[in-house]
Amino acid sequence: MTSRKPDEELARNSRLRLVRPRALATARRAVTTRRTRPAPRPPEGTPPRQELARQARTVLGDAVRIARWASGARAPEVLPARERAAAALDLTPDQIRAGWDRARLAGLVELHGETARPGWRLHAWDRDDSAVLRGWVALFDAWSLVHPAPEDVAPGDVAEVVEAVPQLLSLLQLSAGPVLVPALLDMLQQRVEELREERCEVPSADAADASLPARGEEPGAPGAEAPGTDAPAAAAPVSAEALAPLLGWALEGLAAVGALTLRPGQATLTPLGNWAVWVKLEQICVAAQSPAGNIEQPAEDMLRGCARLTPGPARAEYRAWLAARTLGSAVTELLAVARGEDALLRGLAFEALRVVGAPAEAEVRATVDEPSLRPYALLWLAEYDGADPDDAPEVLTREEATWLWVDTAAAVADHGESALLVRHLDSAVQGTVPALLDEVRAVGHPRTVQVLVALAAAHPDPALAKAVRRAAFQVHTGGA
Repeated sequence: MTSRKPDEELARNSRLRLVRPRALATARRAVTTRRTRPAPRPPEGTPPRQELARQARTVLGDAVRIARWASGARAPEVLPARERAAAALDLTPDQIRAGWDRARLAGLVELHGETARPGWRLHAWDRDDSAVLRGWVALFDAWSLVHPAPEDVAPGDVAEVVEAVPQLLSLLQLSAGPVLVPALLDMLQQRVEELREERCEVPSADAADASLPARGEEPGAPGAEAPGTDAPAAAAPVSAEALAPLLGWALEGLAAVGALTLRPGQATLTPLGNWAVWVKLEQICVAAQSPAGNIEQPAEDMLRGCARLTPGPARAEYRAWLAARTLGSAVTELLAVARGEDALLRGLAFEALRVVGAPAEAEVRATVDEPSLRPYALLWLAEYDGADPDDAPEVLTREEATWLWVDTAAAVADHGESALLVRHLDSAVQGTVPALLDEVRAVGHPRTVQVLVALAAAHPDPALAKAVRRAAFQVHTGGA
């Protein structure tokens, strides 16, 4: 009787075949599809989302027309060809310039090299109210870019006013009606003074060093004190007259994006503006009520804390953590964690980046050439571009899918239970164990040996465990 090769026997043995292969997204969905807490309701009197979206479409109407006209054009041609665009769209050159800026800020158009391409929100504009509202909120957040500040004002003063605007918006929402400009100016002055005092409360490192006695000198000895360093400098006084033009600029900027209506001497939030302020306040409340207490932690510790949570509460933690930071620094910090050695944190970092959404797109796209992040980045970008999560894995090559399988197995081996590692076989794209082992050996993941050893130790079938151990030994020794 002719003996069969071990791998042939393994492939023929139905007990050792993998179950019907499933998409990687299906395996992830089995973990992430759980009950989430109900979404909070907006204040009474807020128009329904459909009406809010209609108003947002009106505000961004010119931007949408320009984005559709510009899509496919080379970006440098867009503004020099203002007259041609103006004739085609029946808009003035200034309207073309303003609409182009708004289209970019709202994510309606994206620049890829010298080519302008429609953003995913533009594709969904006529059918997805949520995409429309997200696009408008992105414009709302960028109001200070839509309406440039006066050139004769110091950048630091402009930054203080931008930082103080949320306080003004809160006042406008609480008032539930028109607010007089003098009241807003008084609020702005108070907030700017608070910001300056907060900065003055923390002495600089140089000042702290200067206040220490020199080597060999006793405290209080002549020459041991530096003038003016025994207490933080007092905050500079804030002049209402100097702030008045900046208040006018801020109100005009907010009105330009559809958040305010202005009348002589007063300002009122529009329904869109009122809803946006409520959304921002909800984010702050989520941050203040961070259920797992991760808001003040660095990204790595926050993600480790979220690893113990089910997906719904984890997303709430991500939102709370993000709400307490600037998005740029948060994205950078999350990607730094993703580049680390912990595969579990790598996956969680990209889940947190899904909560970030559009502001993370450029940074995520830049990681596509990094082997350890490429599969995660490709899946993120596919979902960002509108792919169904179940279909997103189709963007991965067989090799990339195998690399991701090994990386996920490493996360399970480090943080999960043995039974979960065995079940992880079900998510492999290969149909048999020999095919999986061949491709796992070839993919070159740095954790391949550890994953195979852990899988061999966990699997209850002795023949399969032996084959996996042999594969681990071959990878370790460099054998075929």
